[in-house]
Amino acid sequence: MISTAAVVDQRARTLGVLRLSLTARCNLDCSYCRPGATDPPGLMTLDQQLRLIRVAATLGAHTLRLTGGEPLLSQRLLPLLEAVSRGRSTLGDPMRGLRHIALTTNGVLLTPNRARLLRAAGLDRLTISLDAVDGSVAARMAGLRGGQAAGERLVRQVIDGVMSAKLAGFVAEQGEIKLNAVIKKGENDTQLLPLAALARRYGLELRLIEYMDVGNRNGWVADQVLPAAEMVRLIQARWPLQPLGRDSGATANRWRFTDDRGGLGVIASISEPFCGDCNRLRITADGQAFTCLFASEGTDLKPVLDNSAALQQRIAGLWLHRSDRYSEERHHHLPRSSHAEMAYLGG
Repeated sequence: MISTAAVVDQRARTLGVLRLSLTARCNLDCSYCRPGATDPPGLMTLDQQLRLIRVAATLGAHTLRLTGGEPLLSQRLLPLLEAVSRGRSTLGDPMRGLRHIALTTNGVLLTPNRARLLRAAGLDRLTISLDAVDGSVAARMAGLRGGQAAGERLVRQVIDGVMSAKLAGFVAEQGEIKLNAVIKKGENDTQLLPLAALARRYGLELRLIEYMDVGNRNGWVADQVLPAAEMVRLIQARWPLQPLGRDSGATANRWRFTDDRGGLGVIASISEPFCGDCNRLRITADGQAFTCLFASEGTDLKPVLDNSAALQQRIAGLWLHRSDRYSEERHHHLPRSSHAEMAYLGG
């Protein structure tokens, strides 16, 4: 290893969060993501994933978030979590520096048994996605055939997933279960209050995400972005909110409902960019490193994945030269000819 110090990029941002994608596949076809049907060739092995996590922890990463696609489709998820858990409890292992292990899922496959296995394997937090409560809107947002009936089934599955997580010991009141929703104006903005009511019913923090220009397949246009401030205004008109602010390095500006029934967070990558303290490194399932969600190309780590020292040198060098702030400069950029897809990047 070349260093045990946190690396700092060209804008004085330290590496803090490793977002590791396990698969680009998904069992849904959400309109803002549009995943592919297959994984890219040459997926990382379990040993390579663990080496990568150790290197990132050595360089300052304190949070590991496992993503996809849909990570519950990966057969490697539980073995990876179990190995990371052993590392976190082993003296001298860089993984001891990992404070949080989190997972982002659409919740469809989150059965009671799966939730118990995830908790036992050392998972700390779950973020579950649901973009509508109304069945017709949910089906349309998730790309499901079958209309309202299919959407109502999806909503029930997600709620069942939330309950499975609670029964497995994830404590919503401590931020261990969050509910994510991407909001598109004219598509599911009518669902803001129903989603907030659902989150309040189960004591969850609802994360509302502005529709972002990630990927080529989602047909992004700025007119479909509902600004986060407007989302907050609409919800606050129904339920009073107390502002909590945004923690350094975090994505969400947060509020709590004054009656203590859950909370609200908004991720405003379009209207209120937070590039200034972005601390996330994204690694795709096939070993491409991206230092920005909106990047067009990544850095191939495959040639060094089997050599810890070389891998650390590659990642440290990549971060030291990082200067990305696309969201802050979005309106000054010419249209890009290619975009990395959201499902491939891991969101």
